Amino acid sequence: MEPHRIVSREEWLAAHKAHLAEEKALTHARDALAKKRRALPWEKVDTKYTFDTPHGRKTLADLFNGRSQLIVYHFMLGPDWEEGCPGCSFLSDHIDGALLHVEQRDVAYVAVSRAPLEKIEAFKKRMGWHFHWVSSFGSEFNYDYHVSFTPEQREKGKVYYNFEMNDVVAGGFDSDELPGISVFYKDDAGDVFHTFSAYGRGGEPLIGTYNLLDLTPKGRDEKHNMGEWLRHHDRYDAVRNGAGAGPVPQHEAGDCCH
Repeated sequence: MEPHRIVSREEWLAAHKAHLAEEKALTHARDALAKKRRALPWEKVDTKYTFDTPHGRKTLADLFNGRSQLIVYHFMLGPDWEEGCPGCSFLSDHIDGALLHVEQRDVAYVAVSRAPLEKIEAFKKRMGWHFHWVSSFGSEFNYDYHVSFTPEQREKGKVYYNFEMNDVVAGGFDSDELPGISVFYKDDAGDVFHTFSAYGRGGEPLIGTYNLLDLTPKGRDEKHNMGEWLRHHDRYDAVRNGAGAGPVPQHEAGDCCH
């Protein structure tokens, strides 16, 4: 860490008051942007998607669980993956505590992955999570929401992600799965509408750890990306004890959060 300037109490206070004005401006700008997000147009979801859940086959409308709003987290766990993406797991570590409050505001939350339900359930148990997590295996859901990619799409060298075409190799998108968030609304007639989606760093506001680190002098202390330090939460002890957790494959390291 670089040596830092040490000043008098008066100079410290003046600098922090000036910074506070910028913090307030950012807060007001964020509020205004959130208002614009809520005013975005919707699209009706006509495809009858179904998912494997611990309680049997469910439709997208069923996942609302009696509420009118649904947040879907597109969790990177492909059918042939041995475990979930560390970056998606990092975000998901922050979810359970928030859901008690979110669900009081007419909002349901579910993670969706293409992995078979048995693999999802095993990894969920390992991580100790309680949020709903279902499988879209055999469905076009992930492909339609541009978070999963076929071998043929990747072989062409470009994939559609974050609302634009991206170079698979040069852009760091060489994966069959990428993260995202999609939001849906269900009206009284039972019709479902897609209201919003975010990809890449669009999910970062859900990661409370980053908000804490941003308060500190060293900040996030990431030279390139989270993959340099991030591990599943049950592997940090091995790293601290010198056993190491091995290199994190790029498609699982959170490097996709451009």
